[in-house]
Amino acid sequence: MADTAPPSKSRDLDKLLLRPGNLVGPTFDPGVQLRDDLQEYARVLVVGAGGLGCELLKDLALSGFKNLEVIDMDRIEVTNLNRQFLFRLEDVGKPKAEVAAKRVMERISGVNIVPHFCRIEDKDIGFYNDFNIIALGLDSIEARSYINAVACSFLEYDADDNPREETMKPMVDGGTEGFKGHARVIVPGVTPCFECTIWLFPPQVKFPLCTLAETPRNAAHCIEYAHLIKWDEVHSGKAFDPDNPDHMKWVYDEAVKRAELFGIPGVTYSLTQGVVKNIIPAIASTNAIISAACTLETLKIASGCSKTLSNYLTYNGVEGLHTKVTEFVKDKDCLVCGPGVLIELDTAVTLKKFIDMLEEHPKLLMTKASITYHGKNLYMQAPPVLEEMTRSNLELPLYDLMDKIPKDILHATGTIDKDNRKSSGLRKLRVVFKGVDGVVDMDMAGGA
Repeated sequence: MADTAPPSKSRDLDKLLLRPGNLVGPTFDPGVQLRDDLQEYARVLVVGAGGLGCELLKDLALSGFKNLEVIDMDRIEVTNLNRQFLFRLEDVGKPKAEVAAKRVMERISGVNIVPHFCRIEDKDIGFYNDFNIIALGLDSIEARSYINAVACSFLEYDADDNPREETMKPMVDGGTEGFKGHARVIVPGVTPCFECTIWLFPPQVKFPLCTLAETPRNAAHCIEYAHLIKWDEVHSGKAFDPDNPDHMKWVYDEAVKRAELFGIPGVTYSLTQGVVKNIIPAIASTNAIISAACTLETLKIASGCSKTLSNYLTYNGVEGLHTKVTEFVKDKDCLVCGPGVLIELDTAVTLKKFIDMLEEHPKLLMTKASITYHGKNLYMQAPPVLEEMTRSNLELPLYDLMDKIPKDILHATGTIDKDNRKSSGLRKLRVVFKGVDGVVDMDMAGGA
């Protein structure tokens, strides 16, 4: 029988947490203790503090989550103010994560939000492991892939290749595109991860280079000319960084000159960002709807108050309103959420040789790899101080660095070349040393 609760500010939340129901999860135990534990112990990380991220922070704080953290590398721009409601004109130029955390804590008593103004790649893997649930409010395929790989890296499998429940790191992912949006639940090892369903995302629009160079017809052509052609002409050998404000400003200025030359209107700084980063303008109402769905799924996972979404919700508000839930199937051969890429090695292989092998491995094609083992940095490409500290390990046998354990899991973080696109990625590697303690040679496609 449900406990009798004292009066609470969270009246509507109590209806879900303090009484039993027919659609609850198998571990649901209603009562005051559940509500208090949710507020005291549940830790949620919100990735992204833009249009969707602002809504997520507000909704999670109002839904009983008191220990929140948010990470975002962007600063507030004037163009954000029409939909990112936590920001004001005086906040322009300030870090989104810091301002969003401050505003929510000012309005909702008792909640503690820790902001992180940095790239998601700047945090080590252990940082993400401290959270019970990760909620994504991102506008980038690359960023989703990275966080997905990090969460899946915690997943462990038993001897029969069955996922161990205690190592699963649930994620709730939301995304909006104009009047359309999605919300999905990712439980590594159970539901399909982001990589399993990467085909859901349409390919980016590409313009013929001859059109960009000779006959631009719209503002996007002028921007891509500055981005793809003019940048390389002026900055030979220097990589363009879409997250560097100086680089983006340079492309914008060059695009304006190109547009004036051909009499083409419409080049703005926000459009330049959208074209270069492939960002589609967001709409506040869509963000609010998708955030509500994501927050509810986060509450379900944390409390068991209801069965979770199975497993992909789509929303379309272009003409009327249409929602649909589709249950996608996990890819049993997924390189990210599966047991890991098998690599068979001799005990004499050094760490340096192992890193070189990752570049040629057909399933990885990873360059500039940093290697960690059970949270210990075996070799780090950056920052310089860590590279210097771990450099001496490069000439040591990997077998010795892994404490002479015949087979175990390593994590490699580096640049992955996939479909002629380079992006940051993390991969789980199952390393097996041949001829040790009865370990026999294992057949490996494209072996080490």
